[in-house]
Amino acid sequence: MVDCGEGAQLQMRRSGLSFNKLGHVFISHIHGDHCFGLIGLISTFGLLGRTATLHIHAPKELESMLKAQLDMFFNYDIGYEVEFHPVDTTVQEIVYDDRSLTVETIPLEHRMPCCGYLFREKPGLPHICRDMIDCYEIPVSQIGNIKAGKDYELPDGTVVPNHRLVKPADKPRSYAYCSDTRYMPKLHKLIKGVDTLYHETTYADDNAVMAEKYYHSTARQAAMVARDAGAGKLLLGHYSSRYNDEQMLLNEAREVFADSFLTDEMHVFDV
Repeated sequence: MVDCGEGAQLQMRRSGLSFNKLGHVFISHIHGDHCFGLIGLISTFGLLGRTATLHIHAPKELESMLKAQLDMFFNYDIGYEVEFHPVDTTVQEIVYDDRSLTVETIPLEHRMPCCGYLFREKPGLPHICRDMIDCYEIPVSQIGNIKAGKDYELPDGTVVPNHRLVKPADKPRSYAYCSDTRYMPKLHKLIKGVDTLYHETTYADDNAVMAEKYYHSTARQAAMVARDAGAGKLLLGHYSSRYNDEQMLLNEAREVFADSFLTDEMHVFDV
């Protein structure tokens, strides 16, 4: 999960997402709309009998606040461990790494320590051609070797080259989440070539001065980041309540970057 505002667990239920599958929460900064739902989520997990560790990745300023909440509201064993991982919002570094994914911080400029997160899939193995397996009656025990690049030798000694048995792996996907930040002219260099970029879009051009003052971005500025990064698509969000119709934000963004889209509750986008 990336950020955890109020109502996060309600939205998880509406989405049909399993609470048991959530292992890591990445918090960008400690403004309430990005973290007020965290303690409620932790409480619900305890009531549901969770036993697996929940990992919280967030600016170090959140650690003492979270500990105080846990001590105040849960002065008993909640049944599982909450492990806090402080992140340095001033540098880009990998803060999570497993066999299929890495997560990097993206330094941002807001009114308090803040960072985005860049999710990158690791290259996968090639796909086995099912028709070739059937044709050569390749046993299941050999599929792993073939995916790893090995040729296959038939019982009569004939060698079937690996490239005839596999199809290229899917292209690794990447997603950059840039929460509250003012426009950063060099931000695109940190997310070059990203498939999908979420960038905050609090204001339109009519409030560019407000955006600069309060460390937020306009729709046009978000689109400039996406264009300069060579992103596949841009997702807009974090709209100011002064706009009754966000279409004007989308129109401004698309003047610069055509593949821009408005986000909304329960919308699903293909990374």
